[in-house]
Amino acid sequence: MIKYWPNQQNIHLNNAIVELFFEIEKKLVLNNYNKSNQYLYLDILNTRTRTQLLQYVLSEFKTLVLDLIEINLKHETLNKFSNKIEKIFIYKTYEKFIKNFNCTTLKHNKNTILDCENKSLIEYLLTYLIFGSCKINHKIFIFEPNYTPYHQVKILLEHFIIEIGNNITKVIINSLTNTHNINSFLKRSNICNKLYTSNRSIILFTNNLKWQAFIKSYIYEVKSLYNERQQIWIIGQEGILTKYIYISREKESKNLKNIKVIFILWLEIKDLFIPKIEKLIIQIFKYFLYCSINLFSNTIIILVKVMIFYLKV
Repeated sequence: MIKYWPNQQNIHLNNAIVELFFEIEKKLVLNNYNKSNQYLYLDILNTRTRTQLLQYVLSEFKTLVLDLIEINLKHETLNKFSNKIEKIFIYKTYEKFIKNFNCTTLKHNKNTILDCENKSLIEYLLTYLIFGSCKINHKIFIFEPNYTPYHQVKILLEHFIIEIGNNITKVIINSLTNTHNINSFLKRSNICNKLYTSNRSIILFTNNLKWQAFIKSYIYEVKSLYNERQQIWIIGQEGILTKYIYISREKESKNLKNIKVIFILWLEIKDLFIPKIEKLIIQIFKYFLYCSINLFSNTIIILVKVMIFYLKV
């Protein structure tokens, strides 16, 4: 039986939120290894630190939700300022997390944090948690708002926590400016993943992340936009995995760069003409095969007749 998320503010919504946070809290302790085929900045942290960071994110997010409920924020206001809310949230969580480390170079990175892209879907997540599913635009997701599965909100929260934790780690890495500083800081703070204890391994790690970001931005993101879906991070039984969900991305499509528009145009052309070209090639191949078989058969028959003729002679 499908469990649905409450569609309005009431005691059922409050209970669902408590249950949701409790479930995620347990998952963060047990399953925060990256088991996807993609790199995360979080990968450079050891298990203890990664768990601690994600728990900070969850704890601060609980506080954020309670604060927004307390000030009785309107849904329209939430939609308008969701991007700013996210960036302020990242900054506050970042500040709290780095207090564990005595490193002056990690301070005053507010501008860097404010440049983070909004990929956490915080607008929809906060809407579900504060107002219930009735306030979600019916065009956004594949199902009717009043019949939003509980699991949908759960994976949105998992994605949010991992995305924010990853952004915070990214800010830390970028603020250290070079490989030597990164390596020194990680070792001195005892937060380094054993896979990345040398300068060379850190260089490879950061280069892979940059290349992945480039490919993702100009190819996979555009394809996802074209197909109206988005990759999200989820916490499975094995660890952190990726999954695609359907989501309307009409707003994003209006702000595409020229090169991305060209790529989408190419996808349109490909979808229109490639199937027809494939059919044509298959048809030509069938005719060629048919003619080849006939030619071969006729050649054999002629050879047999010639042999019979000479045998009679």
